[in-house]
Amino acid sequence: MTDNTLSGTAAIVGVGATEFSKDSGRSELQLACEAILAALTDAGLKPADVDGLVTFTMDTNSEIHIARNLGIGELTFFSRIPHGGGAACGTIQQAALAIASGVADVVVCYRAFNERSGVRFGLGTADKPVDTTPDRAAYSWVTPFGLYSPAQWVAMFARRYMFEYGATSVDFGRVAVVDRKHAATNPKAWFYERPITLEEHQVSRWIAEPLHLLDCCQETDGGQAIVLVSAERAKDLKQVPVLVRGAAQGSGKDQHAMNSYYRPSITGIPEMGLVGRQLYSQAGMTPDDVDAAIIYDHFTPLVLPQLEELGFCEPGEARHFIADGNLELDGRLPFNTHGGQLGEAYLHGMNGIAEAARLVRGTSVNQPAKNVRNVIVTAGTAVPTSGLLLGAAT
Repeated sequence: MTDNTLSGTAAIVGVGATEFSKDSGRSELQLACEAILAALTDAGLKPADVDGLVTFTMDTNSEIHIARNLGIGELTFFSRIPHGGGAACGTIQQAALAIASGVADVVVCYRAFNERSGVRFGLGTADKPVDTTPDRAAYSWVTPFGLYSPAQWVAMFARRYMFEYGATSVDFGRVAVVDRKHAATNPKAWFYERPITLEEHQVSRWIAEPLHLLDCCQETDGGQAIVLVSAERAKDLKQVPVLVRGAAQGSGKDQHAMNSYYRPSITGIPEMGLVGRQLYSQAGMTPDDVDAAIIYDHFTPLVLPQLEELGFCEPGEARHFIADGNLELDGRLPFNTHGGQLGEAYLHGMNGIAEAARLVRGTSVNQPAKNVRNVIVTAGTAVPTSGLLLGAAT
């Protein structure tokens, strides 16, 4: 159930980040504050202008500590979104809804963590004690079979997708090659000047078959923040406004967290299809109107069904879509121009939203030659997820 009340009412006016590293040497709170200050500076705003903050339930930096350390003052809106990387675009949706409803004027979405030098998400449940929460009970259906980590969980989906559609590891590797190609020309990316070949992908070590090391995203220390205001106010600020044309969340039928193995088919991502339908409905667009894509790439195999769910190709056809060069800068759908989470950084997708804003502004380091007016962004897959359609002001 959607309408277009939200579409075009809020705009991204500032993006800011710390450096992306493997050992930041400072607290997660400091990373969050640095990123927020950078985003506010980018927007031409001050901490005192902020009256709303949105982050992830997984973020350790509470709104009150952010506000106290930055001198933000009073807050009229604060919110948190669950489900890890699936929350990324949901934070922007919350901010846009708050602005559209008048409960806040300047909302900052942020995510900061020491995910490489501190808590490593790649461990999954391996280091967590068994307890009686519903989430842990759900995981108990798979952990006895040795499925402890995100790579192992995703490997099950990947293997079924390969069986049903004839995809191979090479098809997944092409995603990694494009990501690293774009990261290689992005000075902010961890893998700057370090592209890979398909052959290098194929000989990288196994993590959980059919996933090679180069199918798996990084673990990153860093912070990213994004500032939103009303579309009207955005006209008076220093950056080109990036309108939120569509913003949606989705949880599919019989949804689990990372192991929805009990559906009739596990080759698609129905929750992403739900998100896509809402986005196109809100924005009054179709896939043909989308000029570029920032697709959540924590593991390469899940990029393919996302392209299919979002209507860029038919089920099982994404491997041909990619092989034909459609994800290149001069292709039909320039993809992850910052290098993605495989190439730039793993910030639970927030750095991808920032890159989408740069694409609409025309300031990406890998700006496609064609005019980019509308960019689709996805959040984490295999969990309840979210998405955005960002566009240029008319």
